Amino acid sequence: MNTILLIEDNTEIRENMAEILEMANYQVFSADNGKEGLNLALQHRPDLILCDIMMPVLDGYGVLHVVQKNKFLQNIPFIFLTAKSERADVRKGMDLGADDYITKPFEGAELLNAIDRRLKKTAQLRKEFQGNLTGFNDLISISAGESYLEKLKENRSINLYKKKQKIYTEGNHPARLFYVNKGKIKTFRKNEESKELITGLYKEGDFLGYMALLENVTYRETAEALEDSELALIPVAEFEEMIGSNPVVMKRFITLLANNVNEKEDKLLAIAYNSLRKKVADTLIEYYRKYNPLKEENFSIDLSRDNLAAIAGVAKESLIRTLSDFKDENLIAITAGQIQILDYSRLENMYN
Repeated sequence: MNTILLIEDNTEIRENMAEILEMANYQVFSADNGKEGLNLALQHRPDLILCDIMMPVLDGYGVLHVVQKNKFLQNIPFIFLTAKSERADVRKGMDLGADDYITKPFEGAELLNAIDRRLKKTAQLRKEFQGNLTGFNDLISISAGESYLEKLKENRSINLYKKKQKIYTEGNHPARLFYVNKGKIKTFRKNEESKELITGLYKEGDFLGYMALLENVTYRETAEALEDSELALIPVAEFEEMIGSNPVVMKRFITLLANNVNEKEDKLLAIAYNSLRKKVADTLIEYYRKYNPLKEENFSIDLSRDNLAAIAGVAKESLIRTLSDFKDENLIAITAGQIQILDYSRLENMYN
């Protein structure tokens, strides 16, 4: 019996859907918010996840983000349930890596057909790869970084990088793919006046440096450790073999590349047109989402003001002044230089 995880905050919709799925001989686990849903996902490892987008505690985008970063969950088919049928909202969900979406309201047959299609496709992939390499499970482990990283640890050392140590430099030719085993990494570019703009943030479980490898160009940015970090180094030949022989791995990196491009386009627009307050608020939210996807209450943003300004694309003095304003407005608290978000919703929806 296939298992379905249903994450939906509307009680009536959730109960009706669960009844339909159970009548179709699926075992159903239900949650009314994203955080509870993730706990159930880790506990039961369902065959498919159905998830609403607009929910309290943790929305559907946040759930998908955590699922894709978790080595035990990232290959589970994921379908969004949404009343947001606008093209931009649908594109955002698919760009983030969702396998499908269903627009509410929908008929029971439409729901069951979407689930059946997705489960059959997963089963077909499993069948196709059963005799390839060492089977589908090994392929999933490689794409998740789990067993492959273990082999890297056995065959070669994990490189250690101290805080502020460079990992690779803009203009150099790539010779390897990096996998963040531990720590936090930033990528950045500098202009002729050596002013820095941070272009990306990376954490444990992220791949790094794949854009230059996929495009066969020199690095367009520099990578540096934000704290003491451990990275596994995958030689370019092994990376090319992985993506050349494994469509699932190829798909994953294409998705990462597309998301990276979209994020940078959005960032450029924000820097060009957003107000100072909006830029700073978005920076705090970006860092919070990246390193605290489950929204733990005791989380603090421990990042230098120089780095925060470089993410926002603003002057350090302007950032400090704006943070002071946010503190006076009870949006954040600042203790020993560390920032705690007090009103996530107001920061996320900061007026431009």
